Amino acid sequence: MYSSATSPTPIATRTALRPPTAAAGRPGPKQVPPPSRPAVPRGADGRSADARGQAARTALGLRSPETAPPATRAPGARIPAARPGDGRLLRPPMRPGQPAVQERIDPSALQTPAVRAALAGVSRICPAFTPRQVLREGSRHILVAGTIGRAPVVAKCLAPQAVRSEYFEQLVADFHHEVAVYRAFVRHRPPVRLPRLVAADHDRCVLVMERVPGRPAARERHPVNAPTPGEVRALLTAVRTLNLWRPPTDVFQPRLDYQLEIARYHSVGQLTDRDAGDLRGLLHGLGHGPLQLCHGDALLSNMLLAPSGPVLVDWEQAGWYLPGYDLAVLWSVLSGDTAARRQISQLAQSGGTLARDAFLVNLVLVLMREIRLYDVPGAGEEQRIMIRRLYDDAALARRAVRAAVGTR
Repeated sequence: MYSSATSPTPIATRTALRPPTAAAGRPGPKQVPPPSRPAVPRGADGRSADARGQAARTALGLRSPETAPPATRAPGARIPAARPGDGRLLRPPMRPGQPAVQERIDPSALQTPAVRAALAGVSRICPAFTPRQVLREGSRHILVAGTIGRAPVVAKCLAPQAVRSEYFEQLVADFHHEVAVYRAFVRHRPPVRLPRLVAADHDRCVLVMERVPGRPAARERHPVNAPTPGEVRALLTAVRTLNLWRPPTDVFQPRLDYQLEIARYHSVGQLTDRDAGDLRGLLHGLGHGPLQLCHGDALLSNMLLAPSGPVLVDWEQAGWYLPGYDLAVLWSVLSGDTAARRQISQLAQSGGTLARDAFLVNLVLVLMREIRLYDVPGAGEEQRIMIRRLYDDAALARRAVRAAVGTR
């Protein structure tokens, strides 16, 4: 995201999943290995992941450290969510209704070695780019706001520190996928608003996009204060509009191996034998149903509230999913907004029994991922509150899945 900066009561008797009691705050997730993503396929050149990773390091002008520990993640594992303090936010958040102010150029922020390396990559594809402000300098990405002529743009680059990460190959693969998504949207214009592609360097992992005026719908993964009801309706409308769009099937690829995800959570004890059996039973009934184009990381922090309407950013996980994946992500992070969860549940059930079952499968897996991110040793009191809420939500979703299996 460039503005600041991928589990009830039976559905038959309830129209919405009941959220747990609201908590006072939200912690940031710890950086722990998350559930796996399907293995990234070989490229058109037939190179393996290691070969592609070494080629990406060479293109970025980076050298793999000799002392780097070997990667222990499963192939295609999703990268852990970054902690709130991972990147330096150099602009204070804008509150709703707060007038825009003139951004100040911070020369010192533009002169750090990592930012200078990123700007060198941007200048290769956009010589006219004039940096104005560092929006985020993190261990994974660097975002710099600037102008090309009079047009405001944002440059997104893979951070040089990423070469030292065990997830380097997956970071590069996700960046390449986001570039491919933006290029596909040039050919096949989606029915939702997103930043316009200006330029991209696939090999050096540089992406230059239009900078859309607006503010994030939230700045935290699990926001304390949800957007207003009107904003929630607008965001849900944008997500549903994207989900119902049918681009050519060869433009995007499936992004989640559901059987593998169920097996993974079952193997680590997050799903019981009965849970895994119920989910596989629902999946069996969904085997021949159509997939749905989803953003894949539909967090409120990846949605801008612009004057022209919601704008979706960060398309690294976009692709085909079972219907309702984006709705499941939104349901999982809006634990303090009963009305929003009710709307999401009603939307998920409006497509019939198959759409309801697909939403429930997605919801259980999304909640398992959130629990894995938060339930780690050394959690503070606020984080323990969050963990309890997630386990309560997971229990609701499990009961809904069992009820859905019983109606088959």
